[in-house]
Amino acid sequence: MDSEKNKIRALVSQGKINKSRLSPNRYTISLLNEGLRTGMLNSREVYDIQSEWMLILKNLIRRYTRGESSSVASETAEGILASILYATDAYMLRFDDPEKAIAYLKTFHIREIYEEGVDVVRQCFEETKQLYREIKSNKLDVAVDAYHMTIDESLPVFLDKYEIIFDAHNTMASIDYPLAIDDMRIQGVFYIRQYLERLKMETKFCGFFSKQDLQQTLVNFGRICGFDYRIELFNIFQLMLNNAVFSVLSGGKANQVHVSTCQYKRLERLFTHLDASRIRFAVHKAVDHLLDDLNIRNIQMAGYINQCTNDLIQRVINAARHNSLQTVIITEKEEKPKSIVVSFKEADRMSDSRFRLLVEKIRECQETEDKIQLIRANFHSLQDYIDMLNADCLFAGEYTALFNTFGDMELAILSKIVFYEELRGDVPDFSSPIVREKKSEAEWQMHYIQFIQSLSKGRITSIAESVHDIDYEEIKFY
Repeated sequence: MDSEKNKIRALVSQGKINKSRLSPNRYTISLLNEGLRTGMLNSREVYDIQSEWMLILKNLIRRYTRGESSSVASETAEGILASILYATDAYMLRFDDPEKAIAYLKTFHIREIYEEGVDVVRQCFEETKQLYREIKSNKLDVAVDAYHMTIDESLPVFLDKYEIIFDAHNTMASIDYPLAIDDMRIQGVFYIRQYLERLKMETKFCGFFSKQDLQQTLVNFGRICGFDYRIELFNIFQLMLNNAVFSVLSGGKANQVHVSTCQYKRLERLFTHLDASRIRFAVHKAVDHLLDDLNIRNIQMAGYINQCTNDLIQRVINAARHNSLQTVIITEKEEKPKSIVVSFKEADRMSDSRFRLLVEKIRECQETEDKIQLIRANFHSLQDYIDMLNADCLFAGEYTALFNTFGDMELAILSKIVFYEELRGDVPDFSSPIVREKKSEAEWQMHYIQFIQSLSKGRITSIAESVHDIDYEEIKFY
């Protein structure tokens, strides 16, 4: 054992590895390349290491085919080899010093390193499952679809399907909910563990605020930005952190994210009179105050919050320069009085069996007028209407006939769905090139776009005004 340690020390003394050349996703391969470049490894040693990988691959292919074959499709073989390299990297990345890592490669067989790496990956997977259980049991009670879908659907898919031996490098999860800070260079279970570690910190931070304050901040955020916060992709933690900092800067408490009109004016005066360096100093000082007030002693969480502060500072500097602080500081935004009552009611949604029966009846109708009467007499929920429009039971002019029976408010609600991205501003403009040239894969939406464009200027103006009157919380989007 002493002789092996002496070998490692002797090899380390040779090396001058350039760490910028080392790739986290191809770590061992990049170590070999650096080893060759610096002379710590010779071509024969690299060849032997590669040959050992090929032997592991050969054995795993037999295991993959349950002994029935020694060959598989090239894509499958490449995937298994990538999994082998992933496990090898998992072990080699434990070395703080890359020179020591190369010396270890020279001293031990790749088979041993690979098997140790599989154990590292397996341990990481167990830690990831435990993290998921903690997050699942401490979910925020918020109506943000991406947040819940990621926790309830996407992450369980990964945990159920993750394959340590044959597909360890594959992340296998469609994660929509964005973190405040994410490192997507990492792959496989190490990425998911990192994601969950950060999501856990973010969730814990959001727990410092009352459910009512959290919910009202989300509602105000949606109203100010002109979109439905329930279906948007944004980070809740960043939103709460920002407003908590603004609360402290305006004389409020760290655990309160509500920013009053008076506080906003105070912040506006502060930021417009400070240069960039002083804004940076003021925000950092407020964050220190926040960490102290909330009694945040965890080094990882404090570091994460400080990292997120850099983005906030730049946004404040830019907003102050362009007189647009209202887009950064979330304040109370009163709901505008509604002059029209939304006619689509979610409570009136029909059962699946009744829906299928009615769709079949609509398809069987020979006359357009009969179809329209059947729809108007039986469909009342927005979801039922959208499902029916997507069910291919109407053709060409029948869409126009149906839309002609809708009032301005009903057409405005459909506009919110069809032109969702285009109608985020306070004043919807159906004549803009973006709206006129919009394309959609859904047939009913294409007919709706044509229908809107065929209306008189006065009618379009009336629908636009109705769009402006609709509160996003009244509509359920699908």
